[in-house]
Amino acid sequence: MRLEAHQLPAALARGLAPIYLISGDEPLTAGEAADAVRGAARKAGFTERIVFAVDRSFAWDELRQATREMSLFAERRLFELRMPSGKPDKGAALLAEIASAPPPDVVCLLITGKLDAKTGDSPWVRAIERTGVWVRVWPVERAALPAWLESRARALELRLAPGVAQSIADRVEGNLLAAKQELDMLALLANGAAIDADLAMRAIGDSARYDVLQLGEAAAGGDAPRALRVLTGLRNEGAEPALILWALLRELRGMYQAREAQRLGSRPAPSAWNLAARPSQSALGRLRKVPLERLLVQAARADRIIKGLAVGDSWSAITALAAELAGALQGTQDSGRVSV
Repeated sequence: MRLEAHQLPAALARGLAPIYLISGDEPLTAGEAADAVRGAARKAGFTERIVFAVDRSFAWDELRQATREMSLFAERRLFELRMPSGKPDKGAALLAEIASAPPPDVVCLLITGKLDAKTGDSPWVRAIERTGVWVRVWPVERAALPAWLESRARALELRLAPGVAQSIADRVEGNLLAAKQELDMLALLANGAAIDADLAMRAIGDSARYDVLQLGEAAAGGDAPRALRVLTGLRNEGAEPALILWALLRELRGMYQAREAQRLGSRPAPSAWNLAARPSQSALGRLRKVPLERLLVQAARADRIIKGLAVGDSWSAITALAAELAGALQGTQDSGRVSV
């Protein structure tokens, strides 16, 4: 059986499966799903918990032997396998065997990172689907984060004034662990009262988890406030200017390819020209408004500045490029240049 994380509690209420696979890169959701399985196992009498850390040096014979041994105290046991890579290698056959013929009085909980399409179709995963449950954990998209926050707030009996959820979402920038912590803190402060924007902004911190792809997506989509906020966060976190420029160039190349494909009536190559990005719908809507040729020239100059081959400040050049791509200003040939 294959389930989404929000479907797991109802499935556990109907009874325990012999084996569970929880995969994904969102720590909060994956952790809550694993906690739900552990809690259901405890209620069902699986009081002994044995944890295995699976890496390249893991001895799979230890797990094989453990599944064949009787518990010292004749208790039901929960075997928890933590395998961040999602690659069991030599243990794949054993996992398929355990899933196909589950040991008596044992529940297996396997926690992995995100599984690629090839791994998701492997024999050991298919065996788990046949006799157990595969819970796939997906990140909460930025557009869906305010609704996610509202739902969590209702569960805490916390009333958020209009706009507060969006403000928190802007601060945490996809970091669900930070979002949960902020809501927990606001619930303590609220004391039954509604949380307005002023109290929320004074209480919560800037817990954003920035990456360069977020910057490129925001700039290409014309979201200038978010693009510049992410750029500031990246700079404060010590990101390398060259990596940031790569993300902006990736979006520029993708937009240029898409525009040329529209002009020629053809399909753009999905990964040509140094892995150009596939533009978002908001970026596609701006193709004829953005001066792509000039921005590519501006990016080339920023590259020379970063490498020390031209006079200028790297961060000024990158900021000017991101701002103009996002539609916040009109650049010039001197964007990013300083006098000497």
